Amino acid sequence: MLDRVASRLAVAALRLPRARTRRITVRRDIALRVRDGVILRTDHYAPDLPDAPTMLIRTPYGRGGPMRLLCRLAAEQGFHVVIQSCRGTDGSGGTFDPFVHEREDGLDTLDWLRRQRWWCGAFGMFGASYQGFVQWALAADAGEELRAMVAVATASTTRDSTYAGESFALDTVLTWVELLQAQTVPWLARQWELKRGQPRLAAALSHLPLVEADRVATGVTVPFFQEWLRHHTPQADYWRSRVFDDRLHLVRAPVAMVSGWHDIFLPAQLRDYAALRALGARPRLIIGPWTHGSPGLFVAALREGLDWLGTHLTTAGTGRAAVPAAGADRSAAGEPADGPVRIHVGGVGGGWRDLPDWPPPAQATRWYLHPQSALRTAAPVPSPPDGFWYDPADPTPSLGGPLLVAQRSGPVDNRPVEARPDVLTWTSESLTGPLEVIGPVQADIHVRSDLEHFDVFVRLCDVDRRGRSWNICDGLVRIDPRRFPVDGSGAVAVTVPMWPVAHRFAAGHRLRLQLSGGAHPRYVRNPGTGEPLGTAITLRGGFREILHDPERPSAVVLPVVHSGSQLVPS
Repeated sequence: MLDRVASRLAVAALRLPRARTRRITVRRDIALRVRDGVILRTDHYAPDLPDAPTMLIRTPYGRGGPMRLLCRLAAEQGFHVVIQSCRGTDGSGGTFDPFVHEREDGLDTLDWLRRQRWWCGAFGMFGASYQGFVQWALAADAGEELRAMVAVATASTTRDSTYAGESFALDTVLTWVELLQAQTVPWLARQWELKRGQPRLAAALSHLPLVEADRVATGVTVPFFQEWLRHHTPQADYWRSRVFDDRLHLVRAPVAMVSGWHDIFLPAQLRDYAALRALGARPRLIIGPWTHGSPGLFVAALREGLDWLGTHLTTAGTGRAAVPAAGADRSAAGEPADGPVRIHVGGVGGGWRDLPDWPPPAQATRWYLHPQSALRTAAPVPSPPDGFWYDPADPTPSLGGPLLVAQRSGPVDNRPVEARPDVLTWTSESLTGPLEVIGPVQADIHVRSDLEHFDVFVRLCDVDRRGRSWNICDGLVRIDPRRFPVDGSGAVAVTVPMWPVAHRFAAGHRLRLQLSGGAHPRYVRNPGTGEPLGTAITLRGGFREILHDPERPSAVVLPVVHSGSQLVPS
């Protein structure tokens, strides 16, 4: 009874299409046996409708709570919803080892679906984050029965996101480790830990060596965390069987991608989009003003997912769409309903836009670093470098940006971190008119360092009329002397790929480029010694110089979109 009431309230609040049926039969804790004998616990939400297609969700995050409501809502829209706990989670047997068993377990689950009397021969997949990784693990081998995918805040490979810039995404990985382990403790104990502000996790993020951090955070040693610390080099064979981007050409199902500008997997997801487009596919892409775990992302994914699956999953033998299109509901919510690419442009006067493709046509415009902390489009002039001291014992903190925890991520006023002596900034004059920047961003930085091993962190901010500095996008690169040669002046030329962006800088605002030696604990601090990632304990500080003269022109490259482009306001 409570489930029915919750679903009615959710349909109204989320402006979902009207339910096709309220008569849902639920079977819980089905024992689905896979090829090695492991039992995977599975729930089935069956609508009282003939020839209904199937929505498959495989997850390590449990089948209760919000997932229970999502499954009921989807079943009421006309899907057999099958939700399964990945091995080693929420009652399923075996041991959870990220990415290792998802292809085989997915194929065995599909084989089980084919043997059910309600199976109509068509299914789609839905899910966010890890629930999306398991989709890519199965998609290339699922055959023609897979009619559609909805991949939310996810990508076909996590290797590059885990070691962004060849550093290590410490906050994301360790927070995820703690989250997974927390599912095994009593509910009251978990609430008490959250109320205390997760002191064990906070201590672990600052702990050295990193090989002990999982035990500090959770009380146990987590095998996959230890392996990720050991197998961190680009050449590591460990990841070859744990990534699925090399099989995208085998995926035939239409794919809808939903993400946010401050999502931790956005660069990797856009690489998937580009790869599918190069193969001739026409994926749907939606990027909104969301972070990885924000409620807005969940709502948009649910709306888009039901619409996409309803369009592509047709009932067997009739060709009738399973779910009515939800375009009208999105229009009523102030979002564009059509177009292969839909993005939200941030800033004053932005909003939702429809695009024919990503990225849109733009002019790559260099904003150069100048003396007196100035940021200008004019060519650089002869000038001495600017410098700062970076001390890994007192690492430059991260503030906002793409993080796993929604409450700490996204745009944040950066003035506290910009006031530190280990952070340099360059700021433009006030803009005389609006400036729209949409597309990929990179910084080309020339840096000279006391140490051979160091990090370069670059962040673009929007400084409003009140002087608040809001982070828009950023990126980090770890410098290893084997990969970055030093020029005759002792400087290293570093290209820093930054998060893609869609932002409108308003008239009267200023652009600001931030530069520092790290962003801890989002990225693990660079000890400056070249010691291995997991066992490093010695911390060595050093001086950095940022060069910005005509011979070494440091700059940020922005994709400026002019008013004559094909961007169409919704």
